[in-house]
Amino acid sequence: MGFFSKIADGLKKTRDSMMGKVEEIVNSFTKIDEELFEELEETLILSDIGAATAVRICDELRNRVKKKGITDVELVKGLLREIIGEMLSGDASLDLSTTPSVILVIGVNGVGKTTTIGKLANQFKAEGKSVLLAAADTFRAAAIDQLQVWADRADVPIIRHSEGSDPAAVIFDAINAGKARKTDVIICDTAGRLHNKKNLMDELAKISRVIDREAPNCARETILVLDATTGQNALNQARQFKEAAGLSGIILTKLDGTAKGGIIFSIKRELGIAVKFIGVGEQIDDMKPFDADEFASALFEAE
Repeated sequence: MGFFSKIADGLKKTRDSMMGKVEEIVNSFTKIDEELFEELEETLILSDIGAATAVRICDELRNRVKKKGITDVELVKGLLREIIGEMLSGDASLDLSTTPSVILVIGVNGVGKTTTIGKLANQFKAEGKSVLLAAADTFRAAAIDQLQVWADRADVPIIRHSEGSDPAAVIFDAINAGKARKTDVIICDTAGRLHNKKNLMDELAKISRVIDREAPNCARETILVLDATTGQNALNQARQFKEAAGLSGIILTKLDGTAKGGIIFSIKRELGIAVKFIGVGEQIDDMKPFDADEFASALFEAE
């Protein structure tokens, strides 16, 4: 199965929820009028796209219909797909331009953070890059052990300390090991507790100081992992983490398990944070770089 097919299959619930209703609305109208736009807007809001984003999409739809003089209701779907693809477009690449490059991965428990790190490691290794994992989420023994399992599965080395160790010390050891081994990418599993934003900020600031000191010119990404099934709650998490940590990108997991895939629009539109990768399955290769046009196509068609 090609990855487009995986995306299309993974977005089935969102597609059925969102585009199925769009299809019903379009098929129930014989002409393009304000009632059509209002019903489309309501459907988009209910698909977790968010009110502000839904209004923007429908405003742009109105403008294009008027500008192009379109009267055929069937053509509305094509315009909608076009607008959605453009809205999600942007640079989804990671900056891995130095040796080593560092990726800090954050996210609350249960979003698939550790699994995501394992999938990233597997993908980079498949691309011929050397990878080192750093188990800096030291507050849960399970987090360290889970990362070890994924390191074994992806066949990459890991730097780990005991539970309760200083996360910055783990990063220190990982950076220096990475430099000594000329590792291409160091992926750091960091804490994602939001119950005390100040503690989180202090911890990430300390980690940043270590990286600045030990690898001052390295390319660095701070990536937040979000669970798509949580809908608007994922947006709230992204907003808080953006304030606390300064994010360079999002990885959206579990898109195959939700009808709330529309949340991707709110993240991009309201927070201005690029979605770098999406996950549409549990297998180690079920995560790929985000492609806006491919996503829009998969949202509108099954194959």
